[in-house]
Amino acid sequence: AWSIERPPGDTAGCTFCHTSPEERCSTCHQRHQFNPAVARKSEQCKTCHWGKDHRDWEAYDISIHGTVYQVNKWDPTQFDMSKKLADADYVGPTCQYCHMRGGHHNVQRLSTVYTSMGMSNADRGAPLWKEKRDTWVSVCDDCHSPRFARENLQAMDEACKDAGLKYTETFKVAENLMLDGMGEPMPKDLAPDWSGQHIWSLKIGAYHEGAKYGGKKGESGEFRMSNCSDIERVCFESVGYWMTYIFKGMAHGSWNDATYCDGSFGMDRWLVKAKAASEQARRFTALEKKAGINWVPSEFWRKGDYLGQLSGMKIVKEFPGKTIFDLCPEPGWLDT
Repeated sequence: AWSIERPPGDTAGCTFCHTSPEERCSTCHQRHQFNPAVARKSEQCKTCHWGKDHRDWEAYDISIHGTVYQVNKWDPTQFDMSKKLADADYVGPTCQYCHMRGGHHNVQRLSTVYTSMGMSNADRGAPLWKEKRDTWVSVCDDCHSPRFARENLQAMDEACKDAGLKYTETFKVAENLMLDGMGEPMPKDLAPDWSGQHIWSLKIGAYHEGAKYGGKKGESGEFRMSNCSDIERVCFESVGYWMTYIFKGMAHGSWNDATYCDGSFGMDRWLVKAKAASEQARRFTALEKKAGINWVPSEFWRKGDYLGQLSGMKIVKEFPGKTIFDLCPEPGWLDT
């Protein structure tokens, strides 16, 4: 929702990939060539699969696998792109070799064993997850031993568990500040969110009940990075960016991405930033109370040329008293 509520110009990069290109052969095979050999090269994936919140290309490119590909890709004896994927015997894996193993077009079948950009741990006990993990190992053991593959999968589990602990703590710092009325600006002081309501941006569905979070049961906040308190934006970036760096880095063998390059070290930085912001807000509140100051957030949080372009403002203006849930109540409406 933090994306779809924004003006079209803001989401050009989103819509370029998440619309018809997802369903076109020419997205990967290239309209003016339509050459399978071109579609087999890793660079074909990077038009869409890169960036802060889906860091696939960068993670692969600077991994040992990506390095092997980049220094050898011009040598047809090492990477013969004329061969079908089912017959490929590359010196190192490409994106397509692992994710489209054997030449099938269902990329998700051999995709990540995680969900939600790495926010969920892989080993969740259900048979589905065991099957995905076994499939993961079966791809790696084309070149490595099954033990090596499982050890790397376990290493990714541990990295994501650590990241989850950091994110949970960051989130609780922001949540407690909001519940104590010190998360300035508070939701009521902001322009309406994407739904036309004043729901705390980190209220996720039924996980946070009660009027203190805003919204009714099942209604979610926007999880946004704009027009919200700085500590909420820190939470967004911590999970949307740095946690993704960790997951994608570990999944692709890019250890620098997972650690130094704003991965786990980035989450450390953002946790400290959230704690410092909370401390400062609490100290300011105590001082203002002692001095008898009743601070009121500035109007620019509620109004502005930019805010007028967002969906929440449009709903409030054109459908007074309504929310997006009133306007589109049927199941599955958000998907369409």
